[in-house]
Amino acid sequence: MNRILWEPTKRRQMEAQLTQFIQWVNGRHHAQFAGYDEIWAWSVTELEDFWASVFEYFFGEEPGNVLPQRRMPGATWFPDAKVNFAQELFRRAPQTGPALYFENELGRKECYTLVELRNQVAGVAEALRQWGVKPGERVVGYIPNIPEAVVALLATVSLGAIWSVCSPDFGEPSVLDRFRQIEPKVLFVVDGYSYNGRLFDKHSAAENMVRQLSSVKRVVKVRYVDQKGDWQLQHSGAIDFEDLVKEPRELTFDLVPFDHPLWILFSSGTTGLPKPIVHGHGGMLLTQLATQMFHFDLGSADRFFWFTTTGWMMWNVVVSGLLTGSAIILYDGSPSYPSWDRLWDLADRIGVTFFGTSAAYIHGLMKAASSPRRTHNLSSLKTIATTGSPLHPEAFDWIYDEVKADVQLAPASGGTDVCSPFVGGCPLKPVRRGEMQCRMLGAKVEAYDESGQAVSHAVGELVITEPMPAMPLYFWGDLGGVRYYNSYFERYPGVWTHGDWVSITESGGVVILGRSDATLNRYGVRMGSSELYRAVDTVEAVEDSLAIEFARRPGASFMPLFVKLVPGETWSSELEVQIKQVIRQALSPRHVPDAIVEMRDIPKTLNGKKLEVPVKRLMMGESVTNVINVDAMANPECLGEYVDYAKRLADVSK
Repeated sequence: MNRILWEPTKRRQMEAQLTQFIQWVNGRHHAQFAGYDEIWAWSVTELEDFWASVFEYFFGEEPGNVLPQRRMPGATWFPDAKVNFAQELFRRAPQTGPALYFENELGRKECYTLVELRNQVAGVAEALRQWGVKPGERVVGYIPNIPEAVVALLATVSLGAIWSVCSPDFGEPSVLDRFRQIEPKVLFVVDGYSYNGRLFDKHSAAENMVRQLSSVKRVVKVRYVDQKGDWQLQHSGAIDFEDLVKEPRELTFDLVPFDHPLWILFSSGTTGLPKPIVHGHGGMLLTQLATQMFHFDLGSADRFFWFTTTGWMMWNVVVSGLLTGSAIILYDGSPSYPSWDRLWDLADRIGVTFFGTSAAYIHGLMKAASSPRRTHNLSSLKTIATTGSPLHPEAFDWIYDEVKADVQLAPASGGTDVCSPFVGGCPLKPVRRGEMQCRMLGAKVEAYDESGQAVSHAVGELVITEPMPAMPLYFWGDLGGVRYYNSYFERYPGVWTHGDWVSITESGGVVILGRSDATLNRYGVRMGSSELYRAVDTVEAVEDSLAIEFARRPGASFMPLFVKLVPGETWSSELEVQIKQVIRQALSPRHVPDAIVEMRDIPKTLNGKKLEVPVKRLMMGESVTNVINVDAMANPECLGEYVDYAKRLADVSK
C-alpha cells in the first residue's frame, strides 16, 4: 500500500460537503454509512436511490421516476423532471461579491458580480430570442477563455438552445470539421488571442468561417485583442458583442426535459471526424453538483480555478463551478509566460482555494526546478487537482515538498465523453503517493482482465458497469446510435469501455497507467506507457518522450522511444546509455527500447495529449491521411520526421 502523504483533519472532515450529505442520507434513509467506501458502494448498487437522493438533496423535492430501466446505452434518467442548467447556476452562484474573475497574459484583469454577469447574459439571450433561436438549435463560439464565452454559453442554454465552442488556437479546418456537423444558427467569433507573448490575428479566420458555414444566420463579433479597431466583417447579420449588452434586460429561463441537449463537446478528432458528444441539462446539472460539492468540496467561501482553454471539457467544468456558490477564475494565455510563476501569482492575488491544472504542467514545473512555496504565500490553497494524463508519483512528492505540505492533492481521470471524472479526489480520505483517492460516487468503475472478468489489485481495462447521468445522450447526427455504440460498448456489450489501463488498489484508490490501446507488451509483460515516461522524465536532458510497441514482423516486438531534448542539450551516445540505464533500473531490462530516436517534437493533440496510437500506426506502414487528422494536432509540422523514420524502418525490413 502506497505511503500516505496527507490526511484530512477531523475538522476538515466534519465541515466537508460530503459529510453533510452522508448525514442527510443517513437520516433520510435510516442508514448508517460511516465513511466514503460505504456510501460509494451504496451509490453504485442502489443507484436509483442514490441519484434520487442527490436530486432531492439539491432541489428539495422528490424527482418521481428515476431510471425506468438500467441499461447501457439507452438509459433514460428522471423522465418526469424539468430543469434549466443556466437557471440553477444563477440560483446557486455567489449572490454577493465577485462571481467571476478574469485575467490574461496581456495584463487585462476584471471581475464580475452575479448581477453584472446576469445583465450581460440577459442581453445576449434577448438578442438570440429576437433572432429566432429556438430550443434545440445550435449556437457556437470560436472564442478563448474569456468572460464573453461564459456569457454566450449561459445565454444560449437559458433558451434551451445548444452551445458548442472551439478555442481559437484550433486551425480553421479543425473548427469547420466540428461546426459543419451541427449546423449552427449563430456564431460568436473573436478577433484574435495571445499566447506566450505573441498575438495571433483571427480576422481572416472569422471571415473564412462565416463563408464556409452556410447555416449561420447571425454573427457576433467579440473584440478582444484590438478593442478599438474597425472590424468590418462581411456578413449581413454581423453585430458587435458590446451592442448586445448595452441595455438592461430581464433574464428568463425555458424549462426543458431532464435529457434535453445542453451542449456539444467534441472528441480530439485525431483519427477521423471529431465525435459530436451531446450532454443533457439534467445529467450535467446533477453530475457537476455531486462532483464539485462532494468531491471537490467547493462552497460559497471558495475561489475555483482550473487552467484550461475553451477547447477542453475542463472549461465547462469551471463554468459549472458557479453551481456550488464558488467564485470562478478564468485565465487566458500561457501558464509559463513570462515565467512559471504566472499562475501562482494569480493564486496568491485572488486567493485561490482550489487550483486545477494538467499533469503536464506539474511535470513542467518539476523540470524547471520551480519551488512555489519559496516564492509565494499560497495560504488560501486547500486543494490541487490535475487531469489530462497520469501524474507521476514523483510529482506527488514535489507538490508536498515544493508547493505546500498541507494541501489535498486530487488527481482525477474521466474525459470529454462524460465531462466529469470517473475517479478522483475525496475530502474524507488520505492522499497516497501515486494514487487517485477514490472512484467517484455513482461511478461503478471496475478493472476487467482479458476475459472480461473484474479483477482486484491488478491491472485491467477501465470499464463502467452501471449507467451514469453524465453519459452522452447521443452523438449528433449518429443515426441509429451506431457510432456511439461502437465507441464504448462494442467490446463488452452493456458495459462502457473507456480505453484506459487501470488498477484499483487495496486502499480503494486508483492508478491510471495510460491508454489501453497504447499498452506496451514486451515479451509477455504488459505495462502502461505512463510508467515508461515516468522513468524517462527523470533524465534532465529530456523534455518529453513517446514510446510505442508493435510487431515489426510476425513474432518480433519492436519498441522505439522518441525523445525531445531540453533546449540547449545535444544528442550523444552517453545520453542514450543514460536513458537505457534509467529504464532498466526503474522498470526492467525487457523495457529498454530497441531504438532511441531524437525528434524535434512529440506529436500531440490540441489539448496536449500524446498521439501514441497514430504514431504506432504510422510505424506499421499506414499513411498519414489514414491515421491522423493533422488539423486536430497542436504541432503537425513535426510529423514529417516520424514519416521519414517509418520509411527507414520499412526499407530496412525489406
